[in-house]
Amino acid sequence: MTQFIYRNDHLNQISFPLGGIGTGSIGLAGNGRLIDWEIFNRPNKGSVNGFSHFAIKAERDGKVLDARVLHSDLNPAYMGELQGPRWSTYGWGPRREYLTGMPHFKEAEFCGEFPLAEITFNEERFPGTVKMRAFNPFIPLNDHDSGIPAAFFEISVNNTSDQPIDYTIAGTLRNPLPANNLNKLVKENGLTSVHLTCDSLANTDPRYGDLTLATDASQTSVQQYWFRGEWFDALEVYWRDFTTPGSIKNRTYPAGASGDQNEALLAAHIHVMPGETQAVRFVISWNFPNCINYWNPNAAEAAAKAGISPIWKNFYATLWQDSQASARYAFEHWQRLYDQTKLFKDALFASTLPAAVIDAVSANISILKTPTVLRLEDGTFYGWEGLHPTEGCCEGTCTHVWNYAQALPFLFPKLERTMRTADYVYNLRPDGGMPFRIQLPLGVAYWEFRPCVDGQFGGVMKTYRDWKICGDSDWLRSIWPKVKQSLEFAWSPANEDRWDPDKTGVIWGRQHHTLDMELFGPNSWLTGFYLGALKAAAEMAAHLGEHDSASEYNAIFERGKAWTDKHLFNGEFYVQRVDLKDREQLRAFDGGSVTLKAGKTSDVYWNSEDGEIKYQIGDGCAIDQILAQWHANLYGLGEIFDPNQTRAAVESLYKYNFKRQRDAYNPCRIYSLNDEMGMVISTWPESHYKPVIPVPYSQETMHGFEYSAAIQMMQYDMLEEGLSVIESIRERYDGKKRNPWNEIECGSNYARSMASYALLNTLSGFSFDMVSGMIGFDPILNTGEPFRCFWSLDSGWGEYVKTDTQLELRLLYGHIRLKQFQLPNGMTNPISSVTLNGQPVAFQAENGLLTFNNWVTINSDESLTLS
Repeated sequence: MTQFIYRNDHLNQISFPLGGIGTGSIGLAGNGRLIDWEIFNRPNKGSVNGFSHFAIKAERDGKVLDARVLHSDLNPAYMGELQGPRWSTYGWGPRREYLTGMPHFKEAEFCGEFPLAEITFNEERFPGTVKMRAFNPFIPLNDHDSGIPAAFFEISVNNTSDQPIDYTIAGTLRNPLPANNLNKLVKENGLTSVHLTCDSLANTDPRYGDLTLATDASQTSVQQYWFRGEWFDALEVYWRDFTTPGSIKNRTYPAGASGDQNEALLAAHIHVMPGETQAVRFVISWNFPNCINYWNPNAAEAAAKAGISPIWKNFYATLWQDSQASARYAFEHWQRLYDQTKLFKDALFASTLPAAVIDAVSANISILKTPTVLRLEDGTFYGWEGLHPTEGCCEGTCTHVWNYAQALPFLFPKLERTMRTADYVYNLRPDGGMPFRIQLPLGVAYWEFRPCVDGQFGGVMKTYRDWKICGDSDWLRSIWPKVKQSLEFAWSPANEDRWDPDKTGVIWGRQHHTLDMELFGPNSWLTGFYLGALKAAAEMAAHLGEHDSASEYNAIFERGKAWTDKHLFNGEFYVQRVDLKDREQLRAFDGGSVTLKAGKTSDVYWNSEDGEIKYQIGDGCAIDQILAQWHANLYGLGEIFDPNQTRAAVESLYKYNFKRQRDAYNPCRIYSLNDEMGMVISTWPESHYKPVIPVPYSQETMHGFEYSAAIQMMQYDMLEEGLSVIESIRERYDGKKRNPWNEIECGSNYARSMASYALLNTLSGFSFDMVSGMIGFDPILNTGEPFRCFWSLDSGWGEYVKTDTQLELRLLYGHIRLKQFQLPNGMTNPISSVTLNGQPVAFQAENGLLTFNNWVTINSDESLTLS
C-alpha cells in the first residue's frame, strides 16, 4: 500500500464504516463487499445481510457485453470460516454470500480518506472503468447531519469503448426481518425505492424496524422479490434475470405468503457515450428505533424499580420516522452533505503534518460512526469502550477510558457536554462518589462498584476543557455543584477508599484505575489527575465567584505538587511509593466491595507464595505516570509536575517502554507482535525491582496509551521520537494485517484510540479559551514551507495557515467570536496589521498576545489575517 491507497492483499482486513453517529453502520470491504451489518442496535462483526451487493452490466443493441458484481477478487484464505451457518463453515470454502462464484472484477484499488472511501474496479474484459464512492456525512459541529442512519453510494462508469453503451447498475438488499417480509415499491418526488418491512412485529418490539434501498436515477427498474426456492435457486434465477438484456422484470408474491430472507433489487439504467462518464446514486437507509439494555439480565427489573421504561428510542428515530424519511432527506440534501463532508476531509488531509499523523487522526474518528457509539432518546451521547463481535464491550461511557478520547470534544463539543451532564445528573452518588460506568436506561440505580480515581478527577478536568471550548459559563454553573462535590469526595468521610482525608494533595488510599485493579500508596499517575482536578476546579470556582473554594483548592494543589515532585521522582521517572511486603495496608480495606473479583482485599491482592502485594507498579516506568500533564497541556491548564522532571520522565518512556515485540515478553493480550514496535504499559529497568505479579496489562501495547505518550514526547521537544511511535501504531493497521479503521484494545473500534486527535492540537500548538475569546497557534513542526492545519471549536472550524509574512485564520464552517489572538513564540516579525476580509481590525499587542479593541466575529468563508 501507499498512504491511504490499498491494493492486493492490503485489502484483506478493510471494513470501512458507513453510518451516522449513534446509528450503527455497514462496513465496506476492501474488495467492495457489504459486510459488518451493525445496524440492529448491537455489533455484528463478520456478518453479511444475505446477498446484498451492487452489480453492473453493459449492453449494446440488445446484447449483453458483460455483467459483474462490484467486487474484486477475494484474497486467501479459502478454507471457510470457523463460525457460520451449518453447511457454510470451515471445510465448505468461502461463504456463498460473498458472491465469489459470480463474475466479478479482477482488481480493486481502495482509497480510504475517512470519511470518504473510493474503490476503483479494474477488469480488462469489462467495457468501462467503474468507481464506487461511499460515505456518510461527517460535518463537525453538525451532529444532526452527521447522524443520518444511511450509507451513501455514488457509482460512476466511464465508457472506454468507441461506441455508446447502455449500463445497468443495480443494488440488491436483503430484508432481514422475520416473516412475512413486505418489500414495497415506492416512487415519489423523483426517487425510486424499495421499502423493506414485515407484518409480524409490533412497533414496540426491539426487533422492529425497516430498511430502504433508493436511487434518484431517472430510468429504473425494480424486482421486489428475488425468486424463492430451494438449494441455489435464488442466486441462479437472479443472475439469469440480471444478465437478460434490458430492464429487470419485477416479481411479487402474495401478501402474507412471502416468508423471510427475501432480497429486493433496484436498478438504474444509463446511456453513456464513448469517453463519457455518468454516475448513479444509491442510499441504503435503516430505522431500528427500539433499544433495550440487552447486556444486563436485571435491566428490566432495575427500570421497573425506577419507574421508567426499559425501552428507549435511538435519537435518530426522533428525527426520521422511518428509513424512507431518512432516504428522502439524504437525496434532498445530498450535494450539501457531500460538499461539507469533503470540505472537512480536504481541510484535514491538507494539513502539512506527517502522513502517519493524518492517518492516525482520520482513521480513529471513524469510531464515532460505529456501534461503539449510541445516542439516547434525548440526544445524550453514550459509548462502549469497544465491541465484542455481537455485543458491546464494557458498558457505561467508562470515565477512565473516555478520558483519553479527544476527538468528540473538539469535533462535536455539544455531544461531549452531554456526557458531562449525564454523569453529574445521573451517575454521581449522594456522597460525591461517581461509579465509572453510567447505567441504562438513564435513571436506574447506580452501578454498585466503587469510583475510580482517574475517571472521577478526569471528569473535573474534562469539564474544564469543555467549558474552555464552548465558553458557556451558564452550562458550567448548571453542573458546578456536582463537579465540586465530586472533587471534594477526595477528602469526604464517606469515601471508603480514603483518597486524601487530610487534604494533602496526594492520593494515599485504595485507588481503582483504568488498568482494572487498585494501587495502594502514592503515585504520580493518579495523584496527577487529582492535582489537575484541583487546579482546574480552582479556576472554575474563581470564575463563578467562589473565591474561598478557589483558594482552598489552590492550597491543596500546591501542597500535593510539591510533595509529588519531591518524593515520587527517582531521578529518571516518577514511581509508586508502596511497601510491597506490607500486607497490613490491605487489611484496612477488607470491608465493603473489593475489586472486580470477589474476596477480601487482603486476600485478592496478596501473593502468599512470595509474600508480596500483587498488581502494583512500584519502581516501574509506567506509561501514564504523567498523563495528567498531557491533559493539562492540551487544555491550557499549566504546570502539574516539575517541567524538567516531566521531560526526564518522557525521555525514560521512550528509552525503556518502546520495544520491538519479537524481543519483548508479553503474557497478556497481543496488539503488536514480531518485528512491530510498540510502547508497553510498564517496564522495570535494570536495578529497579519488578513485582512478581505486576499491574495488569503491563506488557501490552494499547494504542490510546501509546498515542498519549507519543504526543507528550512531542510536547517536550521529542518530535522525532514521538512520531516514530505514531508510525509504529499505524504500520500495524495496513489493511493486510489489521483493519485501518478498527484499532483494537478491549474489543473492536476502541474509544481510547481517539487520543490520536490530540496530535492536531499539539503539532499546531493550538491554544484556546472561549471564555475570554482567545485562540492561538504555535506550531512545533519546522517543515521549511507554509504551515497549515485543521482546527475546531464549539461554534466553528477551519484552517490555520502560517507563512513567513503572515498568519491566517480561515473559517470554513460556522463562526467564531474572538477578543484575543495568541501569537507563536519567537516570532521575528512583529504584527503590524490585522484585517478581517480586508477590513482593518484595531488591536493592542503585549507579550505576544493581541487583544482586539472590540470583539471580532468571523463567519464561514471569512479570514482573519495578521501580518
